[in-house]
This record gives sequence, C-alpha cells and structure tokens, in this order.
Amino acid sequence: MELIKLLGIVIVILGFALKKDPILIIVCAALVTAVVGKLGPVGLLETFGSVFVANRSMTIFILVMLVTGTMERSGLKEAASKLISKVKGATPGAVIGTYGIIRGAFGAFNVGIGGIPGFVRPVLMPMATGSIEAKGKTPNEEHMETVKGMAAGIENISWFFCQVLFVGGSGALLVQSTLAGLGYNVELIDLAKVEVPVAIFALLVAVVYYFFKDKKQIKKYYK
Repeated sequence: MELIKLLGIVIVILGFALKKDPILIIVCAALVTAVVGKLGPVGLLETFGSVFVANRSMTIFILVMLVTGTMERSGLKEAASKLISKVKGATPGAVIGTYGIIRGAFGAFNVGIGGIPGFVRPVLMPMATGSIEAKGKTPNEEHMETVKGMAAGIENISWFFCQVLFVGGSGALLVQSTLAGLGYNVELIDLAKVEVPVAIFALLVAVVYYFFKDKKQIKKYYK
C-alpha cells in the first residue's frame, strides 16, 4: 500500500513520455498524490504554501519567463535574427562561442543575463538560425537540434566555471565550506586565483570544440 503513494511519480513519467502539457501533468500528479496520501485539500494547499515560501527565489524565474514571453511576442526573435544577418561570416558555432565568452565575463562578476529561458532560447537561438538564413540556406532540423544542445552546453559551462570566480558568491562559499569541513581553511581570494586558469581553460576548450563541431555540421548539411 505504501507504493501507491508513488503514483504521482508514475503520472509525471508517463505524461512527459507521451509529451503532454507539462503544467497539466504536474497538477494532476499533485492532486493524485494528495488523494492517495490522504493529504486532503487543506494539507495540499499548506504544502504548496510552505514550499513556495521556502523557494521564494523561484518568483524571479517566473518573472523572467513572463518578461521573455512578452518580448518574444513583440518581435524579439525576429530582431535578433535580423541583427546577426548583418554580420558577414557568422555561423552558429561562432555565435555560441562569442556568447560563451561574454557569459563567462558576466559570470565572473556574478551577474546573470537570463540564462537558457531568458537569453539562450529567445535571443541566442534566433541569432544562430539567422546566421544560416543570411547565407540563403534553410536551417536543417537535425543541425538546429545540435545547435540547441551546444547553446545550452556553453551556458552551463561558462556559468559553472566562471561564477565561482566572484569572491563571496554562492559557488565560492560552497567550495570554501567544503574544504573547511575537510580541514583546509582557505581564503576566498586564494580560491579565486586557483580557479581563474581552470575557468579560462574550460571555457576555451568548450568554445573551440563547439566551433569546429558546428563547422563540420555545416559542411554536412549545407554543401
């Protein structure tokens, strides 16, 4: 009988496997879990409320999504695509690499610029697509799927390795506390000095790899 309480997880797995509406899936899973767990309407609302209060920073994510959606509706994608079409020799790999360097520079100062939902999807991807269309080519679907992966990858790499360079940032504090627990007391500025070459190397490797990977794909799909 205890296993029936995991029915909500099954609904989530099946829902996403069948590519149904994500919001509908989560709501249905929550309601079913509340019923089988005998949580009741009041208990369900109390749980939602406590989780929301404990994760207030999620409201920032919601605001970013709303602002991004409004900008997309007003022609953000078209503007980004038109802008990159004016740059001669631009390719998806070059666009992604340039973004990675800029993202890393901002990350070193712990400054976010939207991430995947706020910048990569509505701005970077249209620019990558526009760089293909500017050459009179029709973007290949398989190529664009690869470009999506590279765009998400450069976002994660640049942010992961560069945000710890900011002295006092959450990443640096996590590293410091972890080392302290192991008996190594280090200063944040010393951690930043050690992490600088690591961040530069990781970012350069990613940029070069994505550039040549995309160059190979362009030869494959746009002979």
